[in-house]
Amino acid sequence: MSAVMTAVRAGRTAETLRLLKGMTDGERRALLPELKALRKELRTDPWGNAASNAYPALHAAGAVCHTGAAAAASWLSGSDMRWWQAPPKLLLQALEGRDGAWLADVAHRLAQRPLSADVPYELMSGLVHRAGCDVPVTDAYVVGWIRHIGGSWGQGPILDRLRGEPDLARLVDGLFDLTDLSEVRWLFGDGPNSWQSALAELTRKGSLERKAMVDACVARLLRGGGPTDHRVFLPLLELLDLTREEERERTADWIALARDAASPVAAHAQSVLASLALDGELTARLLAEASEGLLFRAEKKLVRAQLVLLGKVLSRDPSAAAELLPVAAQAFGHEDTQVQERALKLVERHAKKVDSDALRDELALAVEQLTPSLRIRAVESLGLTGVDPEPAVYEEVLPPAPEPVRLGAAPGTAVELAEEVSALLAAGGDVTAFERTLDGLVRQAHQNLDALLEALEPVIVRRHWHTAEPGQWHHADSYFNQHNDLHSAQDALDLLLATLRGGVKTSTLHHALRNGSTGPGCIHGGLSQVFDARLREVAYRLRTDPLPLLLSTPTWSTGLLEPDELVDRLGTYRRLGARVSAADFAQALLRVRRTDRTAAAAAAQRAAELGTAEGDRLARWLSAKGPILPRAARETSGTRIVVELGELRELQGDFPVEFQRLGRPLAAYGAHWHCSHWNDELRQHWLAALPEQRELVAARMVHDLSRAAVNDTRGPVGVLPLLAESGGEAGESVHLCVAYGLGARQAEDRLAAVDALLVLAARGQLDAQRLGTDLGLLVRNGTVKPLRLGESARTAAATGANATIWEMLRHTLRVLLADLGSASPRGLGDLLAVASECAERSGARGELPHLAATAARRGSSRLVTQARRLQDALAAPARQQIAPTR
Repeated sequence: MSAVMTAVRAGRTAETLRLLKGMTDGERRALLPELKALRKELRTDPWGNAASNAYPALHAAGAVCHTGAAAAASWLSGSDMRWWQAPPKLLLQALEGRDGAWLADVAHRLAQRPLSADVPYELMSGLVHRAGCDVPVTDAYVVGWIRHIGGSWGQGPILDRLRGEPDLARLVDGLFDLTDLSEVRWLFGDGPNSWQSALAELTRKGSLERKAMVDACVARLLRGGGPTDHRVFLPLLELLDLTREEERERTADWIALARDAASPVAAHAQSVLASLALDGELTARLLAEASEGLLFRAEKKLVRAQLVLLGKVLSRDPSAAAELLPVAAQAFGHEDTQVQERALKLVERHAKKVDSDALRDELALAVEQLTPSLRIRAVESLGLTGVDPEPAVYEEVLPPAPEPVRLGAAPGTAVELAEEVSALLAAGGDVTAFERTLDGLVRQAHQNLDALLEALEPVIVRRHWHTAEPGQWHHADSYFNQHNDLHSAQDALDLLLATLRGGVKTSTLHHALRNGSTGPGCIHGGLSQVFDARLREVAYRLRTDPLPLLLSTPTWSTGLLEPDELVDRLGTYRRLGARVSAADFAQALLRVRRTDRTAAAAAAQRAAELGTAEGDRLARWLSAKGPILPRAARETSGTRIVVELGELRELQGDFPVEFQRLGRPLAAYGAHWHCSHWNDELRQHWLAALPEQRELVAARMVHDLSRAAVNDTRGPVGVLPLLAESGGEAGESVHLCVAYGLGARQAEDRLAAVDALLVLAARGQLDAQRLGTDLGLLVRNGTVKPLRLGESARTAAATGANATIWEMLRHTLRVLLADLGSASPRGLGDLLAVASECAERSGARGELPHLAATAARRGSSRLVTQARRLQDALAAPARQQIAPTR
């Protein structure tokens, strides 16, 4: 071994560079094969002591020995040496004898690397200064510069540090061009020592060109970017303190920002446009153009402010009414009824100033978007003829109920199967993809194990357990011996692949099969054990006695299994003389369709004719009355409402012990608080395990879903549409799960709950009284906030389900108004507004207990105003309703 390689392996960086300094370029190039071989060797254990010692010296040696700029840059930015690089100062000293053009080439190549390469800024800037070349204005270089300036604590104010930057103008241009500020946003700060303050001061002093700064700032705000990028550029724009001339020159930009930018940016643009408009420097046409976008923004504050501005302009200049009133009337279609009413008042106040048939025609079209009560008022006050003030017939529109998808056949060849396994491991998948792949693995292992292993080899070599040595925690045998619970479908596939490859001992598989889960008995334990037991038994049988096929592979995407298919599969087992897997057969029984009594009876007769123990068991199961649900009882703890279940005897008896737990009484919080079932992806498989008894699954997920409303955290709300699409009775637990979802903090969670609500309604399974009462109790307990519930209800009603949502909210308000004291829950007025709109649109009539007392209160608060509105709507003459369209 050469002296250089000895020094590199020992991690003596200074000695390595000293030895290399006395060599020629040819001698250095001759060392490259050995350096590359060492680098490959260290990759096998990148966090070991040998790697951490050798990498800095190896990093420096490779940079010196490469004579090509591209190769040197590639070596310097190698991801495997990112955490153990040589100090930039040493690297610059080692490369100082190189040609300036070569150094410039390396510097620019390093600057072109992605941010994730984490090339040190000191190295790039040092190369640039030694080469005397232009600064590379790339994301990596500019971000490095920002970190260098902003992270130099104790070295004076940022203004002084920026003032001493020789390439300030080019780097500031690069700042405006950054694609993502998330890495450095926190460095900009606020106040007098912030970047924005320093850049504004440098602009005032002439160090930066003012027009270029203003143009770049406005252009960046127009371009958008990350969700918080405006927090850098908007304060800078405000500190630049634009003159009226500068504002007027950029009128088109303010209009674009007001329409489409983030809310704080839109508010700033709106204020600029308002100032121009009130000073007579904005034409009516341009104001109308700006208003068209602003009046449809979700932020009610911006919409109200724009309506106020339109009113002021119209009061000062009545001649603008023909241009501005049609735009104001566009707000009739806003989702908030208060905004609709404000817009209507504005139009009513100024419509008489214009005697135009064209304007009346436009207003006649616009009033169709108003709520029924406002539409009646608009037709009368505006004198519109030929407009029906109130539709004669209301038709409920519900989305079509989703239909389950039939599973395709298992992959026919080992190669096709390997592709599906790879896709599932890389990106996950739904129940359909997992079950097809699982059945395919079982079938191919039984038919041709050697061909299967050959096809799976490229997949297996990429798994985390493949290269681990025996005894290491991530070796397959150790991992699946210690982690008895399978936390995901990927875990399950890894277990089967490791079993096929021989990575898990037979004794380990047998131990796990015999002892089951050793994890804490949390509330999900019964569901997880059913999932685990089948997979562990399949793994054990792959090693000892491969199954010809799986009995429990569902027919439909919901997990449902047709009884005739199950009988056919049992017939195949009898013909082949194969031994049935107990867990696989138990899962098949839970999945087989029993609600179609005619099909179940015919299949039961065929099963009995098989003359096997499993055939007789299936015949009894299909002939029994079912599926049966256990007794359910509510339990309240703090602000939560959860569900307890009694014993379910039909899941005791002949079922394996892991399955029997599903039939035991379920306490509200399970045996232990600790729960390791953090992966939400598993919940779809739990539903597919009990496709005709979703209440058993929902009861075990109520507490999880309550987190989305109580703790303001993300809960497994995404499973709610699947819960609604599943089979069996939609009872206490299912409706309580939906109730928690409707009150979730995150908008996407609430949207999933709305989808579930509409699916239940479309399938005729929604109990609006039960759901509404649950929501009332949860709001009264403080678990669900009225504002969030109102947003969910409005979203659902917007699909055309006004009667459904009114029926739900009717029972919610019955609970809330009964206990209404002097201080009402925040947002109750908004909830009443949604209920009022649904009642008006659906033509609901009748009385709502305690509403009259609320409407009789003094004042004009939103709560009282909307209570009176709802009271008027319920007392109006009845309109005809027709059945929902699905």
